[in-house]
Amino acid sequence: MSEEKNKLTPISELGEFGLIRHLTENIKISHSSTKTGVGDDAAVLEYGGSTLLVTSDILTEGVHFNLMYTPLKHLGYKAAIVNFSDIFAMNGEPRQMIVSMGISSKFAVEHIKEIYQGIQLACEKYNVDLVGGDTTASLTGLTISVTVIGEGDKDKVTYRHGAGVNDLICVSGDLGAAYTGLQVLERENKLFQKEEGFRPELEGYDYVLERQLKPEARKDICQLLKELEVQPTSMIDISDGLSSELLHICNGSNKGCEVYQDKIPVDRETARVAEELNLEPTTCALNGGEDYELLFTVPLSDFDKIAKRPEINIIGHITETPGDCKIILPTGEWIPVTAQGWDAMPPESRETEK
Repeated sequence: MSEEKNKLTPISELGEFGLIRHLTENIKISHSSTKTGVGDDAAVLEYGGSTLLVTSDILTEGVHFNLMYTPLKHLGYKAAIVNFSDIFAMNGEPRQMIVSMGISSKFAVEHIKEIYQGIQLACEKYNVDLVGGDTTASLTGLTISVTVIGEGDKDKVTYRHGAGVNDLICVSGDLGAAYTGLQVLERENKLFQKEEGFRPELEGYDYVLERQLKPEARKDICQLLKELEVQPTSMIDISDGLSSELLHICNGSNKGCEVYQDKIPVDRETARVAEELNLEPTTCALNGGEDYELLFTVPLSDFDKIAKRPEINIIGHITETPGDCKIILPTGEWIPVTAQGWDAMPPESRETEK
């Protein structure tokens, strides 16, 4: 009896999002300035008529990146971009950033400076001020924690929970490239570790490697939607795979969805590399993650405004029944949308990094 009572629950049993739900389900908001807390891409705060957006992300060595093939400057750039993307997913603009690091003794000053060069490059490109942070010693490698503060129009901030029946489901750009790029890097790294004198073969993989090592946040899509006078009803960035993000929107909106497999955008190089690696290109798009494209819904009445825009792909629509999320195959058959994307706390330990 005492053994059952004292039994501890492995974090892997809940997974990343299950753990977040478990830890935050009883949190109560006590300040009127807090408009939205846990459960979206960023918290929404209101002060004196200004709407502030706050997001935070941690990247840890051996889990989120492998320094065998991740250049430090690229790592700094990516650490900033993944947080900017969260602000854009709320239909806002990133303004300030705070960076903290846990640094092990294997790093020299020059190494950390290289990371900061990447961070500063991202700040310059996206017009964000680096305003502070902290550094401390680490016994387990490198950890980078980034917090970004953004600004939004009170009436334009977009959440995950606003999708309505018959809304069009849209995605920017193409999907699956970052995941296939990661698989190429992992393959070459394993061969490098096993074979003395091995030289990685990375020619012909430029696009997928760039999507993995140096992603971009889709500020341009938010600007385009504003120009087209289209207000998304819900939005999220694709960091954990299309399937996971679809479920976030549908669960948050208490709706279902139908997404057409042949409408999911996959770049030609991504498809070629996926096939070379014996992977299904659509599976990479659904479950790979780290694309940092925007998934959003718009009213059906806006179809003519976005239908011919090459930056935007309409992949399906929202349905009425909560939880009834389907992928429609070219044959007319369907399969359920299941969350098999990136999980920072999987049941088994990972040999590869993500």
